[in-house]
Parts: sequence; structure tokens; C-alpha cells
Amino acid sequence: MNGMRENAKRTTILVLGGTGKTGRRVAERLTARGLPVRIGSRSGEPPFDWEDQATWAPVLRNVESVYVTYQPDLAFPGAAERVRAFAGVAVESGIRRLVLLSGRNEEGALLGEQAVRDSGAEWTLVRSSFMNQNFSEGSWLEPLLSGELAVPAGDVAEPFIDAGDIADVAVAALTEDGHAGQLYEVTGPRLLTFAEAVGEIARATGREIRYVPVSPEQFASALIEHGLPADYATELTKLFTEVLDGRSAYLADGIQRALGREPRDFKDYTRDTAATGIWGAVAVADQR
Repeated sequence: MNGMRENAKRTTILVLGGTGKTGRRVAERLTARGLPVRIGSRSGEPPFDWEDQATWAPVLRNVESVYVTYQPDLAFPGAAERVRAFAGVAVESGIRRLVLLSGRNEEGALLGEQAVRDSGAEWTLVRSSFMNQNFSEGSWLEPLLSGELAVPAGDVAEPFIDAGDIADVAVAALTEDGHAGQLYEVTGPRLLTFAEAVGEIARATGREIRYVPVSPEQFASALIEHGLPADYATELTKLFTEVLDGRSAYLADGIQRALGREPRDFKDYTRDTAATGIWGAVAVADQR
């Protein structure tokens, strides 16, 4: 009888990184459905910290499923070991389902994916391309506002994906049957170079913004000058050069398989985001 009552309590969905680009959207969608959500973050209640294992069990109490995002990136050193340890604690706590956000063609991230596969829980892997929202909610916003984005990507094309599409896949995997054991590689519907992506943002805002390809060394130095720790800057630069070497310049069908629809186009993202004013002038966008 006590076991039945305990199982009845297990309805909460834990969203790790619930204030981030995808986590916030996952939490909003779940809440809109009337589902109980717990935000896993250092400022959450109870707090969650990837680097403090003592915070893991309390945040998992009475939780049924978990959306797992790792900061700063699943491909960083030590990430896979922490994910494996967390998954073990989660399963011991009675978690039924884990949905992991991963990155495409990131060798380090594969270890984190395997940790979730090995956990004993139902699992779904969402392997994502670079997100549209990096241009408006991440580290690329400030450079765009200054009129110049410098990234070590050359003329390599990337199928940028909308964070809302990722969130829709995660919510489906957390709440519906049929997604257990699935790997969804998710991308946008077309390939864009960084120059083309920045060009679309410039046209949507009516501003002059340009993309400047830089060397990995120049990129790392700029990160350090902006206050990032040297080891973090080194790992981030390594990740950029690894995944932006052409290996990810193709489309995948994860959105179509998981949701039965096409992914959102980058042009729709730039139009709607420009209309918020976050990138500055929008007169030209209003006339389109």
C-alpha cells in the first residue's frame, strides 16, 4: 500500500538546466499542459549543482522523468563521468525515464550518451546541431549588437535548429510512449554558413552586421579577453574546431521522426526575433 502511494506521487518531471535555452522552453511547455515541473538549477528549490553530488538525491525526490542537459557542454572533460554518476543516482531514486540533450558529432558527448544508455532507465537521446538562439540568447548576441561576429567556422555550413523544436522533441519524449530507446538527430531544414546566417539577421533588422572568420587561436584569445577562464576558453575552442570542420554539414530527420512535421526555418526565427527588438533596428523587417 505504501508503495502504491509512493508511485502515485511520482508525477513530477525534473528539468535540469531549466532556465537555459531549451530547458526553459521544456518547462514552459510542460507547465502549459498542467504537468508538475521541478527546475534543476543552482537557484532552484531544492538547488541542483552538477559539481555537488549531495544536491542530486533531494532534487530527484518523487520525480518520474528527467530532461538532462549538462553545462557547459556534454563534450567537456568530466561531463560523461558526472552524467553516469547522476544517472545511477536517478535510477536508484526510482526514475523511469531519462531524456538527454547531446551534440552532433561531438566525440566527448558520445560518452555521455552511453552513460544514459547504460543507466537501466528508459532513455531518449536528442542529438542537436547549433541552436538559432545562440544568436539571440547566448554569447553571440553581444558581438551581433556591436556589428561583427567572429567565429572560427570558415565557410562551413551548419543546419541551425530552433530551441523550440528541440523542446518539442524533449516534451514528446518525456510525456509520450514510443520514444524510448530512440536517438533523434535534430537539425534545421537547410544548411547555412555563418556568413549567410549573419546576413539573414542583418536583413531582418536593417542593420549592417558582418561575419568575420578567425583562427582558433584568435577565438580563444578573444574569449579570455572577455573574462572566460583559460581552460574553459580552450575547451570551447576545441569543440568549435571539432564540430565545425565540415563533419556536420548535412541535414538529419530527427524532428520529422519525433514530431511528424518539418523543423522551423532560420528565416522564421530571424523575423520573429528581430521583431522583439533584441538585435536593434527593425524598420526593414517591418516592411517585408
